[in-house]
Amino acid sequence: MRDGAAGSIPNRYTDGMTAELLLRIARAFYAPLLALIAVTAVATTGYLAIAGPNTTVLDALYMTYITIFTIGYEEVVPLKDNPGGRIFNMAIGTIGIATVGYVMARATAFIVESDIDQLLRRRRMLDKIQKLSGHYVVCGIGRVGSNVLRELIATGRQSVVIEPEQSALDAMLEANPKQLFLHGDGGDDDLLRAAGVERAAGVFAVSGDDNKNLVITLSAKQLNPRARVVARCHDVRFVDKIRRVGADDIVSPDYTGALRIASSMLRPAVVSFLDEMLRSDKGLRVEEIAVPASAAERRVAEVAPPDPDYVVLALRREGRWEFNPRTDSWAMPGTTIIVMATPEGRSKLERLVSARV
Repeated sequence: MRDGAAGSIPNRYTDGMTAELLLRIARAFYAPLLALIAVTAVATTGYLAIAGPNTTVLDALYMTYITIFTIGYEEVVPLKDNPGGRIFNMAIGTIGIATVGYVMARATAFIVESDIDQLLRRRRMLDKIQKLSGHYVVCGIGRVGSNVLRELIATGRQSVVIEPEQSALDAMLEANPKQLFLHGDGGDDDLLRAAGVERAAGVFAVSGDDNKNLVITLSAKQLNPRARVVARCHDVRFVDKIRRVGADDIVSPDYTGALRIASSMLRPAVVSFLDEMLRSDKGLRVEEIAVPASAAERRVAEVAPPDPDYVVLALRREGRWEFNPRTDSWAMPGTTIIVMATPEGRSKLERLVSARV
C-alpha cells in the first residue's frame, strides 16, 4: 500500500515521531539500565564462584534477582556456612536495591517530567485522522482560519487543522479541545498526507502568507487533484499565480470585506438575514448538494420531499439556474440542488439524492 493510502500513515512523519520517542527513552534509561546490568552480571558471577560447580547459571541469576529486588525467597545458593558469601550477598543487596531504586526514580521522572503523554496523544490523533474521508484540511488557524473552522464545526463537517505556531494551536484547543490537528507547515507533503489530504473533500489555504498559500495549493493539488482548494490572498499580484497552480477559488479578505461594507449600506435587510442565519444555533446554512452520476433520475418532490430541516431554493444543471423549482422538475444526475438546511437536513438530503431507485 502506498504512502497516504487509507489505513496507512506516512513513514517520514511518523518515523520521525517514533525516533524522537526512542531517543528520549534511550537518554533517560541508558545509565540506570547499564548500572542494573553491571550489578546483575557481577552478582551472578560472584554467586557462581561462591557456590561452586554444583550451581547453574540460572540458579545464580535467580539468586541475584531475589536479592536485588528484595523478594526474600529461600536461598538457592547456600550461604549459611559461608561468612564471605554472606558479606558478598549484603553488598549485592545494598548496591542492587539502590540501583533498582535509581531505575524506578528515572522511570517516574521520565513519565512525570517529559512530554511522553503528548507524543502518545499525537499518535492516537494520527490514528483517528487515518479513519477520516471526505473531510476538510485547514492550513493556518489565525483569524481567518479560526472562522473557517468555526463554520465547519457549526455545520457538522469533519476537519483537520495544520498550523506551525504552537500558540495558535493552544488558542484553538482552548475553544475546541476535541479538534484534530497537526503541528507543522501546511506546505509539507508528508504533513498533508498525514492529514489525509488524499481522501479529503477540500483544502483551505488560509495562512497569513500569500507565498505559503501558493505552496499549500500546489502541494494539495499534486497529492489530490480531486480536492477543492480555496486559497486566501492579500496581494492581487499573487491571484493569477495561485490560480495557475490549481486553486479552485481565491478569496481576498480585503475585497470581500469591502463588499460586505457596501452591502450593509445598500441592502441592510439582506445582510441582517444572512448574519442571523450564520449565528443560528441550529447551524442553518445555504448548502449545495450534487446529484451523483450513479443516482436515479427523479423529480424534485421525490428527491427532496417537504421537510422542516431544509428548503429547496434552486437547481443548477448544464450551466442554467432554475430558482424556486417546481416539485415536478427533474433532478437529473449532474444537477446541483441549492437548499437552505440544518446539518441534519443536509445529511438527510445527501442520502436521498444518492439513493438508487
